[in-house]
Amino acid sequence: MSTIDVNQQFNDQRRALIKGTRARRRTDGSYVATVGYDDGEVVGRDGLDTTRGTAALYTSTPAWHRLGAVVPGGISDIDTVLRLGQIDFAVTKQPAEYTWGGTRHVKDDAFVTVRGDTGDPLGIVGSRYQPFQQRQVFDFLEDLADTHGVLWESAGALRGGRRVFVTMQIPESVVVDRGGLDDEIRLYVVAINSHDGSSQMDTLVTPWRVVCGNTERFALRDARYRWSIRHTAGALDRLEEARRTLGLTVHYGKAFETEETALARTDLAIDEFHRVLADLWPLDDDATDRSRTIAAKRTERLDAMFRSETERAGRTAYAGERAITDYLDHIAPRRPGRTMTEEIARATALMEDTDGDLKTKAHQRLMLLRR
Repeated sequence: MSTIDVNQQFNDQRRALIKGTRARRRTDGSYVATVGYDDGEVVGRDGLDTTRGTAALYTSTPAWHRLGAVVPGGISDIDTVLRLGQIDFAVTKQPAEYTWGGTRHVKDDAFVTVRGDTGDPLGIVGSRYQPFQQRQVFDFLEDLADTHGVLWESAGALRGGRRVFVTMQIPESVVVDRGGLDDEIRLYVVAINSHDGSSQMDTLVTPWRVVCGNTERFALRDARYRWSIRHTAGALDRLEEARRTLGLTVHYGKAFETEETALARTDLAIDEFHRVLADLWPLDDDATDRSRTIAAKRTERLDAMFRSETERAGRTAYAGERAITDYLDHIAPRRPGRTMTEEIARATALMEDTDGDLKTKAHQRLMLLRR
């Protein structure tokens, strides 16, 4: 059985990027290239909170940026995770006040959310807004999974504590084509909570283990099931609605595994693969010779990647999807900015999910061929 771990792939890519650009890490967690035309260019910024002087992160597995408290194997004690992740602070609501013309005014329908450990303001919220404390989020996830004493994968804070995340692994992985290809995909339940009034609390099932600002975005982007909870009184008590809407492990696992297994069991001739590519990158009848040359080179490269993937996954639609995804992530040409290398441009495209729509279209197009 082979394991597809997007987290490890991302770690490897980021470390290779940093090494390739000879980057140095700054105190805020970003990396700066030190050679060539891209000297001084910021390579990556993890967004982790450093209010207490170090990165607010606990993780069971070392992250690409090598920040935070790493405890191999994970911890089940919530209080310890809160302390190591530096999210053991309460959040309170304080009246919004201002002075005008020497007179103090209090706005009745507006409040400031405040960190209980530092007094730092986090955001402006309304009178109905109810802060969700970090411990409540942990308890909610345990109740949602009907499992207490779980091993926590990661927890921490972003953007000065305005956003907090908690991750736990789902015990049962998705296995594509059981008894055949046996590709294992690990899944996580993630809660991403805001304290600044900018968003609801999101609870989702995703392949991503959140350890930085980028993986937070990836987790939201790739979530197949997601339930948003408004910051109102009693919202965290609606567990049955959350279970029904999220589907937790069973519904997500079955749907995702069924689709990918269908692709793994669908034969894909090379001509069919080329027609999928033509749908993804259509060429006009009046296309220039240069455009036709670019299209031919792209098809040639994807054809080679597909043939290589078929050695592991067979000549299937699943191999075709893997080839297209890998091409977009690692091979597709990127036009770098004036101060960027192509590697940095590629990393930026990954972080901003530039090709998300194209990947979705490829999956949907291949699903039409399933038998």
